[in-house]
Amino acid sequence: MFCAGLLLFLHAAAVRCNGGVEGEAPPPLDVVVERYHMPKRCPREVKTEDFVRHHFNGTLQSNGKLFDSSHVRRKPHVSQVGMGRLIHGMDRGLLGGCVNERRRVIVPSHLAYGSVGTGNVIPPDAVLVYDVHLLDIWNTQDKIQIRTLSKPEHCARAAGASDFVRYHYNGTLLSGETFLSSHAKNATYDTYLGRGDLIEGMEQGLLGMCVAERRVVIVPPFLAYGENGHGKKVPSQATLVFDVLMVDVFNPRDDVVSEVQEVPEGCERRSVVGDFMRYHYNGTFQDGTAFDSSYQRNSTYNTYVGRRSVIAGVDRSLLGLCMGEKRKVVVPPHLAYGEEGVGDLIPGWAVLVFHIHVLDFHHPDDPVQVKAVYRPEGCGPLSREDDWLRYRYNCSLMDGTLLYSSDQYDEPSVTTLGANEVIPGLEQGLMGMCVGEVREVVVPPHWAHGENGAGTVPSSAVLFFQLELLELQKGVPKGFMFVWIEDPPEPLFPAMDLDGDGQVPLNEFSDFITQQVQLGNGRLRPGIPPDDIIRDMFQSQDLDKDGKIVAPEVTPQSEHRDEL
Repeated sequence: MFCAGLLLFLHAAAVRCNGGVEGEAPPPLDVVVERYHMPKRCPREVKTEDFVRHHFNGTLQSNGKLFDSSHVRRKPHVSQVGMGRLIHGMDRGLLGGCVNERRRVIVPSHLAYGSVGTGNVIPPDAVLVYDVHLLDIWNTQDKIQIRTLSKPEHCARAAGASDFVRYHYNGTLLSGETFLSSHAKNATYDTYLGRGDLIEGMEQGLLGMCVAERRVVIVPPFLAYGENGHGKKVPSQATLVFDVLMVDVFNPRDDVVSEVQEVPEGCERRSVVGDFMRYHYNGTFQDGTAFDSSYQRNSTYNTYVGRRSVIAGVDRSLLGLCMGEKRKVVVPPHLAYGEEGVGDLIPGWAVLVFHIHVLDFHHPDDPVQVKAVYRPEGCGPLSREDDWLRYRYNCSLMDGTLLYSSDQYDEPSVTTLGANEVIPGLEQGLMGMCVGEVREVVVPPHWAHGENGAGTVPSSAVLFFQLELLELQKGVPKGFMFVWIEDPPEPLFPAMDLDGDGQVPLNEFSDFITQQVQLGNGRLRPGIPPDDIIRDMFQSQDLDKDGKIVAPEVTPQSEHRDEL
């Protein structure tokens, strides 16, 4: 039978003057301390008035009999050193001890229970041997200890009272034994500061922490769980050690914070409510961990501005931007995904950081923008509907990404205005140009390829054209199917009668007209298949409808506007 808490009792003891039984080693005259296991680090040693928590086995030196053990009771012993609450020998034997040290303390009887002993447990004049494992040291004058392990170079915000924080931690006793870890649960600990939701020492230890900062916080028992401990893993009067990594800090009063990182020169327009915007972004948490990126999908995010098509914080931040602008946007959780988060992607109460690059935006009512970069002196005839043009062009996105260029081909591009051969916005950009003129034309998607895009043109993309008009040929007037650019052959019928047999069937008439167009002597009306035009022209000249034209049927152009 053990005598529980023998260390707590003191007795007046008579000291024997003799040296014990003849033949035995004389008892020690003072406490003997054998430090047989020392920790690598000893930041603190036991001093008078310190409280200690330790395990021990107490045996009699004479026969090794166990008379008391905290291990058997499954509860470490807690007491104050040097204040008369332990036998004199243990008061002295614990001094200078380190946490995790194991020492053997041999206590002579006159510093233990003397010549009286203690009942049937400890005989008179007994020398006691204590094998001690020191688990904890603290003092009523202690404060929390903070050791910063790492801290970001720039700390935009430090945690303060009334802030909401999300942090990871490992919680251990001074002995190194883990009692709780957020990492093991794979979830941060989320709480308000200054509302009494945490132990007092942890409240103090989190104040002033920056996002991504890591620190060790040592909390004495009276600022932790004190005499009661906590659950099965935090014993009574335990000093706690928290290895903390701050993940998030925000306040319910926080608004979106936008930081302009790059603005292109010559920003003539900023985004407003109702604009449709295409932008790239990287989305991270405050500690830099990525959760989403449009770049990885190789596709912009496209949305209307100011219509709540995206989270409120981003919606606000998209107002007032320029094409090509880059911004860093910090969105507090109440303007993002709040308490619920998004599945496994975004945890609850997460502050989100977006690095946004605006590629372009437009309003559904935007017109085509035309800017003359160069116009030669004595600018000649201006292009209009039905005119034939030869021109050079570069077609880019608004961020400068080249999509198409006439320089990629052997010859410059050609088109007939009004023939629907190019997108409507480009056609507008080519109107009213003279040869040698250079223009810049901005074409919103509803004047280009719209929501579907085309080829390498993305959906809803604003296009930027650089145009140079190289050649202009006036078009066919309204009501004409064919016009002579040069004077027609004189006489006309013999020139049409290619084989000289006095009659011109459809195939011969078609060869003649095609030849004149190829030689640049005449032009067919644009926008209509050439074969259809030639067939109609032939039928107009074939007055008797016998499938051939003869000389009397050839009518001068002035008399038949849609004919020859």
